[in-house]
Amino acid sequence: MGHSQVRLLSAARTVLAHLHEALELQFGFELWDGSLIPENAPADGLRIAISEAALTRLLRRPGIKTVIDLYSTADIDPRGGTIFEFAEKRPKVKGREVRKRLSKRLLLKNALPLLRGVRSNPESRQEDGNDAGKGADRSSGSRKDDIAFHYDVSNDFYRLFLDPKMVYTCAYFTDWDNDLATAQTDKLDMICRKLRLKPGDRMLDIGCGWGALICHAAEHYGVTAVGVTLAEEQLKLARENIAARNLEDKVSVELIDYRHMDGKFDKISSIGMFEAVGLDNYDNYFQSVHRLLKPRGLYLHHAITRRGKKDLKAFRRKKPEYQALVRYIFPGGEVDHIGWTLTNLEAHGFEVHDVEAWREHYARTTRLWAENLMQVKDAAIAEVGSQKYRLWLAYLCGVSLGFHRGTIGIFQTVTSKRTKGPSGMPPTRKHLYRR
Repeated sequence: MGHSQVRLLSAARTVLAHLHEALELQFGFELWDGSLIPENAPADGLRIAISEAALTRLLRRPGIKTVIDLYSTADIDPRGGTIFEFAEKRPKVKGREVRKRLSKRLLLKNALPLLRGVRSNPESRQEDGNDAGKGADRSSGSRKDDIAFHYDVSNDFYRLFLDPKMVYTCAYFTDWDNDLATAQTDKLDMICRKLRLKPGDRMLDIGCGWGALICHAAEHYGVTAVGVTLAEEQLKLARENIAARNLEDKVSVELIDYRHMDGKFDKISSIGMFEAVGLDNYDNYFQSVHRLLKPRGLYLHHAITRRGKKDLKAFRRKKPEYQALVRYIFPGGEVDHIGWTLTNLEAHGFEVHDVEAWREHYARTTRLWAENLMQVKDAAIAEVGSQKYRLWLAYLCGVSLGFHRGTIGIFQTVTSKRTKGPSGMPPTRKHLYRR
């Protein structure tokens, strides 16, 4: 080991030991030579393994993007437990107290060896997010390549951690102990009841995924259903599923933008696709839904939200974590707040009948997805590679924690296309909770 490497290793040990003590961390560190911090930490305990390049890169370019890059290439590698377990052990010391406890003299003294250290791991290759849409015109809304980046990863990859029907949206738990398959079936049925589906209805599902909802609606409620998607891999499998269930005369899926759809529908659903529309394209979106819906037809809007701010300017500011999610997982993705959702619905000719928060349902759903994915790690890596596996796992864990803590939310909103006079809705919600 050369002199510079010895200095780098010594500086890393000193800095990490100081951080461990000052922040009262409940997990340790494992350096690239196998040494542990603190030295008496159990070899199989909760720890973060750090490569020779990691600290240098973090010092040169601190921020969430660098952390994600390092995690995706395993230059930062949580060991001895899951991301959820590390989250439970997160530092209790925060903000100003952190700055008070840290020794600036110690950190500065050891900064130079770290800054001069190895800048990258030659065996690692960073897999960046989708840059195809950078600088592109998003004035019309969802971009096909943005959608494909996430949903066309691999049908076999999603099959590894989703339920048997491959429903990739928030499940509905009538009991928190229900398994994922039960909760997703209950979700599909709840949507159908909220839409008051009945035989003879013509239904449109915008962003239909692999077709689970439209197949359920046709089989159990007798509707004729059309799904639209921009993901070619989803289209192929959705059509295979429809054929396997002998529903070709009742259900169809088209590779088409919803704005280019013609005709009129009795019921329209949008389950987890609104996030791809973009904040500046809401008028176009709601105008399209309004145009396609018959008078007093029902529209169910299911979308993730962020907390509202004092004004729109403040709301549009995106935290680094949000920017990272968009860059690596959901290019082009943006979410509004529930107040903005309701304002837009009313402004575009809809009457709001019911709003229901599903935040804790999605916290549970994404946690089960993450746990499923961890159980099939080897198969997932074989399908999409180590970096994409790690990115998706970090995304699912991070989103689950966000919903659990209440930093993000999700709502289902039932509306009708407004006309004068009675709405035709029942006087109570009994029809939603018939079981």
